[in-house]
Amino acid sequence: MTAPSTTPTQRPDGAAGHDERLGVPLRWWVQGTMLVASLWLALVVATPAVVAFGVAGLCLALLAGLLMAYGSAVVRVDESTFRAGRASIAGRHLGRVDELDAEATRLLAGRDADARAYLLLRPYRKRAVHVEVLDPRDPTPYWLVSTRHPERLAAALRALVARSAGG
Repeated sequence: MTAPSTTPTQRPDGAAGHDERLGVPLRWWVQGTMLVASLWLALVVATPAVVAFGVAGLCLALLAGLLMAYGSAVVRVDESTFRAGRASIAGRHLGRVDELDAEATRLLAGRDADARAYLLLRPYRKRAVHVEVLDPRDPTPYWLVSTRHPERLAAALRALVARSAGG
C-alpha cells in the first residue's frame, strides 16, 4: 500500500513544476481488505481452509492490482509538457488555466461538460483544474484534471504557458 504523493518540483531556472500521483485513499484499501476478509470468513466455514486461503489470497491480489492501477494516474508539469494520466500536451498548446472548487468541478464534469473534453477525474478528489486547449488541430476544447492542490497545479501550468509563449 503506497501513500499518495504530491511533490512541487523546482527546476534549475527557479520555476516550480508539479508532480502528483492520484493514488486511492486509505479508506478504499481498508474497505477492500474488509470485503476480502468477509469472503474468507464465509469460505472458511464452508470449504477446506486451503481453498478459503487460496481464494482469499487471489482476491486480495486482484484487489491490490485494481487499486494500484486505478491510483497510478500521474499529473505532471515539467519544463515543456503537461501530462495527465496517459495523455500529454505541449505547453504551447495551452491557454487559460482555472482552478476549480468542488461545485465548479461537479458542474463542469456533469451538466456543463463538453463531450470532446479530456477528463482525468477521480471520485475521491473533489477539486480540479480546467485547462483550455488552443491547438486548432486538436478537437479537445479543454482538459479537466483532478488534483489535491489545484492552486499549485494551476500556478505550475500558468508558468508553463508563460514560458512557452515567451520562447
